[in-house]
Amino acid sequence: MTENQSSMSAISRETEARDAYFKLLANKGADNQALNERDKFLQKLMQELIDKPADGAVYREAIEKVIEGTEKTGWAFKLSIAREYYPFWIKDIKGIAAMNAGQGFELDPIQWQPVDYSLKVLWNMLDKEKFSTAEVWAMKAYALALKQEGAEQSLIDTRIKLAKLLLVRLRTAPENNPKYYRIGVGATCPLFELRDTRRLFLAVVREFYYFWIGDPDAAKYINNEHTPNYF
Repeated sequence: MTENQSSMSAISRETEARDAYFKLLANKGADNQALNERDKFLQKLMQELIDKPADGAVYREAIEKVIEGTEKTGWAFKLSIAREYYPFWIKDIKGIAAMNAGQGFELDPIQWQPVDYSLKVLWNMLDKEKFSTAEVWAMKAYALALKQEGAEQSLIDTRIKLAKLLLVRLRTAPENNPKYYRIGVGATCPLFELRDTRRLFLAVVREFYYFWIGDPDAAKYINNEHTPNYF
């Protein structure tokens, strides 16, 4: 296969995934405006994915490259599009079926957003904040799982603090459910100016999510590149 043929094949993969994603959106009632809004972002993301392996880490790097430099107020929406498109890109049949059933999918974006604090203000709030019993148990279980994986205490402390940061962001959410969790993540990412810090935050919230929902198998998602790219 020539290089040109390889590129054509890769483009077809991205386009096929987009078309399948848009078909689901249309079946859910999306109009042309909703599809066009998503397509603007996807066209840029698709270009970054050409000739790349269908891998979560590769996907996240492509997302970062596309959204960096864009207006931060739009990051949450772009991240939600990327999250929805991902199972189509990797041909995750179970993930697509879950979306079709209405799980992890919002045709009309939820209007709620966390209170607009700066990262410095939020960071200073953490030590004074009181957490519910469920939140404390989730953090303890996460810390224990990290320790069992051989993480040093300093790393555990940092990751727990980032988990606390997200929990504080979720304080005003109408409900404690995965939809608001994802919105909280999307709204918090722009607060981190440094890419490495932002990547660490995303790694933490992907891992912590399973402890937050009380998944008995949560520990298996620690430091796992195959953890679903839901955020």
